[in-house]
Amino acid sequence: SPRIAACHHSMRDRSESVSGPSREPPPARPIASAVPAHESTNALNTIAIDDPDDPRIAAYRSLRENRLPKPTDDAPHGLFIAEGEKVVRRFAEGASRFELASVLLAESRFERDRPWLAGLPDGTPIYLAGRPVMDAIVGFPIHRGVLAAGLRMPKPPIADLLAEAQTVLVLEGLANHDNVGGIFRVAAALCQKPLVLLDPTSCDPLYRKAIRVSMGHALAVPFARLPDWPTDLAELAAAGFETVALSLTGDATAMHNWRPRSDRVAWLLGAEGPGLSDAALAAADGVVRIHMEPGVDSLNVVTAAAIALHGTRWALQRP
Repeated sequence: SPRIAACHHSMRDRSESVSGPSREPPPARPIASAVPAHESTNALNTIAIDDPDDPRIAAYRSLRENRLPKPTDDAPHGLFIAEGEKVVRRFAEGASRFELASVLLAESRFERDRPWLAGLPDGTPIYLAGRPVMDAIVGFPIHRGVLAAGLRMPKPPIADLLAEAQTVLVLEGLANHDNVGGIFRVAAALCQKPLVLLDPTSCDPLYRKAIRVSMGHALAVPFARLPDWPTDLAELAAAGFETVALSLTGDATAMHNWRPRSDRVAWLLGAEGPGLSDAALAAADGVVRIHMEPGVDSLNVVTAAAIALHGTRWALQRP
């Protein structure tokens, strides 16, 4: 995908603070922008924030207003917010597929975090705020003290993503952000060249809680939504994938007896309660179940996905 141009950078000294109510307010700027980088006086483009209503950090105020996916001038495909040091460091380590717009950091963390902040893309605005101001910006106590705004990318063609993938996890009806985040974590851990596809009802992998639970892997593992469900599942067969539904239906093959027909497998996964729809089951090439002891009727979808992915690797290696 074409990279989106980095945001403009700050000309102001780190000690500069934004005017309070008694002063003339700063000029309004687009939500991910700052002033040009050549005016910075330090290697890191730090900008002190003491007014929660400063327009330069509007992206973080939108966190409580649920407006982030909407397009803006600086983010034509929308924004997302990442939370926590381990996640935000992925931008510094080059482990994210997404462009970074800015960082909002508790000022008390700055000296401790300076070494990894130096790895962020040149000129990235790093907004520094005291804890009370930071909490007022986002609308709740932000205990981790570090947030980042990222730029969403244009949606790539599904066929292009499938051409690059080896194993696919297809999610139907997963409305829980913890589960979606966990799916990305196990996909990164147990798959070579993973891809996650989501039906129209599954939740957003770039919601901040999903990113946090994924340990940042939602920023690295490719994903896309299938808008025409379940018709779009036909693209899996066209790309050479064997589509396998994970379900407890009566005619399902036990995992330990399953033999994949292809080294490219797509697993269909449903929510723990309702499971997969009849339409999704009908679109699968086969159905596999995980053996469980009597009295246990289901597993959490993340646990089931991990077992299925480990079983796939084991089955492909058997003679």
